[in-house]
Amino acid sequence: MSKPDNTSLHANYSNGAFGQQLGFGTKQALVMVDFAKAYFMADSPLYANTPEVIPRAQALLEWARARGMLVCHTRVEYRADGLDGGVFFRKVPALKVFCSGNPFGEVVPELAPTADEPVITKHYASAFFGTSLASTLRAQGIDCVLLAGMSTSGCVRASGVDALQHGFIPVVIADACGDRHPQPHESNLFDLNAKYSDVMTLAQAQAALAG
Repeated sequence: MSKPDNTSLHANYSNGAFGQQLGFGTKQALVMVDFAKAYFMADSPLYANTPEVIPRAQALLEWARARGMLVCHTRVEYRADGLDGGVFFRKVPALKVFCSGNPFGEVVPELAPTADEPVITKHYASAFFGTSLASTLRAQGIDCVLLAGMSTSGCVRASGVDALQHGFIPVVIADACGDRHPQPHESNLFDLNAKYSDVMTLAQAQAALAG
């Protein structure tokens, strides 16, 4: 028996064991993950230097609204002492920017939720962990979630994995996500697409749902 080709990353994953396409289910929602000023302001310790993500995410948001999708937004907020952040708050000191009252925790204006769009406050990476998001989606008959946000290797990845584990089809909109460096961004998109979600651009999602 010949050994698999491990010299190429793509060859290693191209034997049919990974990457099955999941589709879009019967009813989709958009989850906008943590589009906080902290990731887009240069004086923030979480600054990602990805200003191009904002207009792409804005185009996604406007498209989802025009389609009548349920749109949910997530935000992070901690007490001043970070007690509600547990070990995560201790592990990542930069999370102090999300303590209550810090302007870094505000959503960038271009992606602000409308009055009728649910806003989920979370304390950990996943949009689903310890929140009402899964219940809200199920109550609306949602079986597929489109994910966009910051950062790809952190909260987007955790939300994609948890969406799958809660029984939702996750679709990560790659060009509406950002990270501090291209390497974790691309490697996490690759791994998400191989094991946990479908990963595609906004244009690809629009074409697939055009009917």
